[in-house]
Amino acid sequence: MGREEGRIIAIESVENGMENVLRIPNRFLSVCSNPRLDLLLQIFKGIEMAESKTLRKPIFTKVDQLRPGTSGHTLTIKVVNTKMVLQKGRPDGPQVRQIQIAESLVGDETGMIIFTARNEQVDFMKEGATLTLRNAKIDMFKGSMRLAVDKWGRVEVAEPDSFKVKEDNNLSLIEYELINIVEE
Repeated sequence: MGREEGRIIAIESVENGMENVLRIPNRFLSVCSNPRLDLLLQIFKGIEMAESKTLRKPIFTKVDQLRPGTSGHTLTIKVVNTKMVLQKGRPDGPQVRQIQIAESLVGDETGMIIFTARNEQVDFMKEGATLTLRNAKIDMFKGSMRLAVDKWGRVEVAEPDSFKVKEDNNLSLIEYELINIVEE
């Protein structure tokens, strides 16, 4: 039986000069009715795309540049104060899982905003701590902005910085209202 022409999807490794190659025959690539093969092709296309992407440097945002409904912000902030809003245990199987929510007033040299910290994030919210928030988003709560980091973001301890928080520009005190405009 001859070797069928096909497309090389991935080279797994090179050992002792031999390549471990995954080759998908052309007859499967043109009319692919096998769902497992479809999934395999999607996975390998994703791997090819992920390997070709290079990481880009984060663009840091200042607090005064935050707007309602925006996301993907990277900020370096200082914690001004923290207030625990909710702390309770939740029975979840054999362990008791703790739910913690704290509201922290955070800011930089351009302004302040309330940050809603959840669970493990609460431990970082010590007064005077300098933090880096990655992939932060703006949530609206009772018409005012709140900064939050969900499961797709990260809260990290940063090097202590010498900036002083501008306390007279609290963005969480600004009340927003959604107005629907009807065009005729």
